[in-house]
Amino acid sequence: MNILIIDDEPYLLEKLVSVLTSEHYTVETADDGKAGLEKIWNDTYDLILLDIMLPGMNGLEILSEIRAAGIITPVLMLTAKGDLEDKVAGLNLGADDYLAKPFSLAELLARVRALIRRGNTGSPVIEAGSIRLNTVSREVTKGGENLTLTTKEFALLEFLLHNRGRAISRFTLAEHVWGDNFDPFSMSNFIDVHMSNLRKKLKSSDQGQIIKTVRGFGYLIERETR
Repeated sequence: MNILIIDDEPYLLEKLVSVLTSEHYTVETADDGKAGLEKIWNDTYDLILLDIMLPGMNGLEILSEIRAAGIITPVLMLTAKGDLEDKVAGLNLGADDYLAKPFSLAELLARVRALIRRGNTGSPVIEAGSIRLNTVSREVTKGGENLTLTTKEFALLEFLLHNRGRAISRFTLAEHVWGDNFDPFSMSNFIDVHMSNLRKKLKSSDQGQIIKTVRGFGYLIERETR
């Protein structure tokens, strides 16, 4: 898998290259916007990690150009912590996900795996047993019948499905769903409440619960689910 990182922070760039190559990804880098865009024109990547604040040409401009050119490579935007406007602008321009700095490397790898897996399927539909989730129409069905999920329930299910076979921590799930608005002290039970409601909607009499609890850590959807 070939990943391009466009970021102008030397320490972060070095760290990202180290962790991604240790996971057996092939990594290329660019430390300014114009050089990064040139690499995108000249090569094919499975994923692009794109900082917003870049010299020469910012990340939003790069994203706008490549989407206008029909390039559908998954893009993970790297944003300044708490900068909601940049996140919204990136998603509106066609970014697939965003990660606010500073972020944990475990969270980065979870997002990378999810986006690459999504890009490899060639289909917006993710399945687990009788559950089908469409990432484009945002419809979820169970045994062919539509389920009505809240925005937060959908986000929880989608993230777990993209990371099937991997245990995801409660904190990582909370950070993904609530972003910078998540306060681990005042909102510690939010995940449990939303997960309980989601499980009630997913469970059926002929099928056990697809979302497993990993005691003391978080949640998991197994790779092979009947």
